[in-house]
Amino acid sequence: MPSRAGPIVGTVERVPVPTVDRRLRLARAAVFAVFALNGCLLALWVVHIPAVCDRTGIAKSTLGSFILILAGAALIGMRISGPLADRFGSRTMVAVAACLISVTVIGPGLATGPVGLAIALACFGFGNGALDVSMNTQAVHVERAYGRPVMSAFHALFSGGGLLGSLAGAAALRAGMDIRLTLTIAAAAGLGLVAAAVPLLLREPGTEFVSDTVEIASVPASGAAVSDPGDAPGALRASDRTKKVFGLAAVAFICLLTEGAAADWSALQVRDHLGTDEATAALAFAGFSCTMTAGRFATDRLAGAFGPVAVVRYGTLICAGGLTVILASVWTPLTLLGWACVGLGLSGVIPQIFTAAGNLGSVTVATDMSRVFSIGYLGLLAGPALIGWLTAIVPLTAALAVPLVAILVCERFAGIVAPVPGERRRAVT
Repeated sequence: MPSRAGPIVGTVERVPVPTVDRRLRLARAAVFAVFALNGCLLALWVVHIPAVCDRTGIAKSTLGSFILILAGAALIGMRISGPLADRFGSRTMVAVAACLISVTVIGPGLATGPVGLAIALACFGFGNGALDVSMNTQAVHVERAYGRPVMSAFHALFSGGGLLGSLAGAAALRAGMDIRLTLTIAAAAGLGLVAAAVPLLLREPGTEFVSDTVEIASVPASGAAVSDPGDAPGALRASDRTKKVFGLAAVAFICLLTEGAAADWSALQVRDHLGTDEATAALAFAGFSCTMTAGRFATDRLAGAFGPVAVVRYGTLICAGGLTVILASVWTPLTLLGWACVGLGLSGVIPQIFTAAGNLGSVTVATDMSRVFSIGYLGLLAGPALIGWLTAIVPLTAALAVPLVAILVCERFAGIVAPVPGERRRAVT
């Protein structure tokens, strides 16, 4: 009975609110930093391509061959880093690859001839490919520990890092800084960031993080004596796992083919098809990039609410709608809207594919992801080349019908990203 001597004082029942362990939050922040670093260093190389060509005497007509050297080395780095990350842990491989790409970004700036540039780009490309696989493997471990989608935000930080790198590079060029000084500063900053971020990454085997009210699933040790997940009820057998890996790789190939075609040909399509000036045409790629980045920041919540299959299905439909508008439009604002829709539609698809590849119930997570990465990356290279070949036969706008048809195939097979039956996740809010 409350006392009559004074007013009745209400009480508030304390309800425990699930919280994520601080160490896991720090690990997530560290992965954000690594993704941003990768995007920034790549952008710094891209904006300095004209200066590199001048220093080395490389003609624009032969620049494509040197970029292929970078791309080929990246593919090798992807394939090698997967098994190494499974053997030694993705944390170790992130440290090695991030240091490598930070140091080798200086190489193109130091090159004074074709041979030196080829060696520099091979080293830089190898480090980039190795970091792509290892940082995404670490991202899968962090996402699994969180128990909810967080992968798309990591890819958004990659885009944000690219924007930062391009702005920093442009500012350095405008200030007249020597390319060697700019890239040396970038390398030093990159190594400093790696030194700060790597100790915060999840270690394999990952210790279970226990929050106030929620236990977060631990990550199996690399090479640990654990039972084969394929033997667990509901898990994929090895043969089925292999089929799903290559199915995911095929979808990644098509999506990245479309992304590559959009990135390299959007501005030219607007200029040639609509007769605009170059400044207006550049808005096509700007719109594509902006919606790609913004979409990735929003995708995690959508994937959590509606599932990865819905993100891929409706994302590819939005992309297909944008390409249809581009093919049919003769009005510049509508065409620019079409390119923005392409970026928005594609924004969340690749993160869902990588998440699915990293959660197949296998102890060879990084190896599975390296296969998906390398095949998907081939699509990123093939898209621009395929469109270029087709322009010898049909107008550029008509050639974009190829990625339109291809992306509709992805919509048909959106179910490939569905979680493996029996996959265990615990929700964390």
